[in-house]
Amino acid sequence: MNRRRLAWSFVLVLPLALGAFVWQSERVRTSIELFSQVVRLVETTALDSLPQDEIYRRAARGLIKEMGDPYAAILSPEELASFERNSLGNRYAGTGITIRNLRGQITALRVNPAGPAHRAGMRAGDRILAVDGTPVEGVTTDSVSRLLLGVPGTRVSVTYERAGEAEPTLVGIERAVVKVAAVPYAALLDDGVGYVPIQRFNDVAASDVAAAVLRLERQGAKGYVLDLRGNGGGDLYQALQMTGFFLPTGAEIAHVQHRGKEPEVYRAEQRPILQDAPVVVLVDGASASASEILAGSLQDHDRALVVGTRSFGKGLVQTQARLNTGWAVRLTTGKWYTPSGRSIQAEHEGMNDGRFVSADTLVNRPMFRSVSGRPIVGGGGVTPDVVVRQDTATSAERDLARAVGAQIPLMQDLVLEVAREVAGSVRSGEFIVAPAWRDTLRARLLANEVVIADSLWITAEPVVDRLLAGQVAGLAIGDSVAFLRQAPADAQLRTARELILKAGNRTALLGLTTSNN
Repeated sequence: MNRRRLAWSFVLVLPLALGAFVWQSERVRTSIELFSQVVRLVETTALDSLPQDEIYRRAARGLIKEMGDPYAAILSPEELASFERNSLGNRYAGTGITIRNLRGQITALRVNPAGPAHRAGMRAGDRILAVDGTPVEGVTTDSVSRLLLGVPGTRVSVTYERAGEAEPTLVGIERAVVKVAAVPYAALLDDGVGYVPIQRFNDVAASDVAAAVLRLERQGAKGYVLDLRGNGGGDLYQALQMTGFFLPTGAEIAHVQHRGKEPEVYRAEQRPILQDAPVVVLVDGASASASEILAGSLQDHDRALVVGTRSFGKGLVQTQARLNTGWAVRLTTGKWYTPSGRSIQAEHEGMNDGRFVSADTLVNRPMFRSVSGRPIVGGGGVTPDVVVRQDTATSAERDLARAVGAQIPLMQDLVLEVAREVAGSVRSGEFIVAPAWRDTLRARLLANEVVIADSLWITAEPVVDRLLAGQVAGLAIGDSVAFLRQAPADAQLRTARELILKAGNRTALLGLTTSNN
């Protein structure tokens, strides 16, 4: 192209570029003016107007909502603190009490055994009557939590009532930084299998899991079950570190693809804590995000067998930016892939009680390969190597559920009420459910107009006993005892234990997957 033609091209292109810039700027200017006019109208003429600061806060929330990103969020300082405390379970300054609103009564569902409230004498099942002299009957759990939380070293007074004691008790509790365990307990089962429930990915999750596995190894565990059922994820770094405990140094854990960038690869950085011991990972439809990174990576590397039902399929990366106002904005910025190239993100088939559920169907699902060449199902989420659904309800359970109907939440509350009243009489995990406990529960159901026929109540006695025993064990002795009492009825855990014992080592374990899907 000669200089004259190049000059004419420049003359033609420059006005077009400037015109596009002016046109785009005009659109932006018009949109800014639109927003300003709407704000002025709301401020000056709307019958139900809002303070100016609230208008801008709601406008910011509206922007995030209108993006169409289901995981985008904007969090106030209070919401951010609540998320970190309740969802991630990170360390916080408080009393170490997990509370529940039980029919208007604030009840201590759990009391951290290393926390300030426990040192002050409080126990699970205690009913909180007042905090710093403020009655809390009928108050929301969030509001009571805010009263209990505070600066480490400050004191809060709590008035509580304990079942079987005539008078309430007033105690002063010194707030402290409370560690919420990611692994609340670990158990060496009677067949020699080590069980490690991972309830959350908080800032101590990786160290909790390492400590639990090494302790079970010293006790002679033949294999390990990592239970991720119901674990919706959390701290990404903790998930990566935890996964690395089971993989060779340098092995890829996962990679993330951001828009317009090269994939970001995450690798194991330390020596594995186990070598040849067989490992099974339990997942279900509520296992999501960080849980899926752990399960999918160990599956791809042939380090663990995955048992249960297809996981949720949340493979989108959220980046959270803290603003100088104390607020935070969370946006989706990438997508996760397992080492074999599987996308964790799933297309969700429906909603159940407000939660996404994913089908286990293998129709039209892409296939991938593990490092040894085993076929692995893709298409979002983590599909287990061995699909095991929990046992279907017995006829007695179905009949009882139909009789109770829409009052099932009420029955759950009444079971907990009875449990808190009788838990003080229990001294070990070998207790037997007393007939009087069932009689009390039935009388309270009747008082709330839930009528159950005599014949049905007799048939459902084992179901009722199991419900009462689980709550009593949790309150009186702890979650580990409650788990051990329920373990025989857990079909997924039972299958995991059988596979570990049949295999004996990790190589043989992988050979048991043929035609299980």
